[in-house]
Amino acid sequence: MSAEDLSFHAHTFSGRVRLFPLPNLVMFPHVLQPLHIFEPRYRIMLEEALADDRLIAMAVLAPGWEDDYDGRPPLRPTACLGRVVTHQAVEGGRYNVLLAGLKRVRLIHELPAAKPFREARVELVDDIYTHDEAEGRSRLQRLLLDSFRRVLPSMPKVHEQLEELLSTDVSLGMLTDLIAYTLQLPVDVKESLLGDENVDRRCRALLRQLEHGASIVPGGTTEGGASGGGSSARGTRGSLKWPPDFSTN
Repeated sequence: MSAEDLSFHAHTFSGRVRLFPLPNLVMFPHVLQPLHIFEPRYRIMLEEALADDRLIAMAVLAPGWEDDYDGRPPLRPTACLGRVVTHQAVEGGRYNVLLAGLKRVRLIHELPAAKPFREARVELVDDIYTHDEAEGRSRLQRLLLDSFRRVLPSMPKVHEQLEELLSTDVSLGMLTDLIAYTLQLPVDVKESLLGDENVDRRCRALLRQLEHGASIVPGGTTEGGASGGGSSARGTRGSLKWPPDFSTN
């Protein structure tokens, strides 16, 4: 994985994205998500991305998507823009993909159906650190880390990886994204965390989830695109590996 794979330059971003909507996967910036892509329209989407900027926005289908999965069911308002960092073609025209989360994006409007897959115009969403919260931010970060340590598996290597990460200059925004991705939380909660650009508020929301018993979710590959109108993912995924591979960016 090269530095170019992990970089993002807002001034060159067109604001137009290819949408990969799934019902139960919420992706965050700073993490890597493995995907298995097999539905024809999303194979076409991937092939176009590989020939162009390698960018795909992971969107989340709104409740009721089952009634129109093969069409254009409504989407939740915030998505995660990602870049394909590795891909492998497998039997039957399918692909295994590793997608690196880059930025939050807010959907402005969906574009006309000119291609087999969906596209949208979006705006980039940056983390917000308010001035009036600055004094208590270090304490807030310590509280979040202490709460998260308590739910980590009792595996020395995992704790070593966490401490190694914390020895670098990790922002509170990045930390909240890594933890939100890793925890087993309802889709509504994860989408709310993705959609909140206020870092301090996002951190407090995560603390409440940890206080209420949120736990780590097993890692795995998400299947992207289903045949026969079935679900296109197999559960909201995080990773038992901590930190996720992309977290040092």
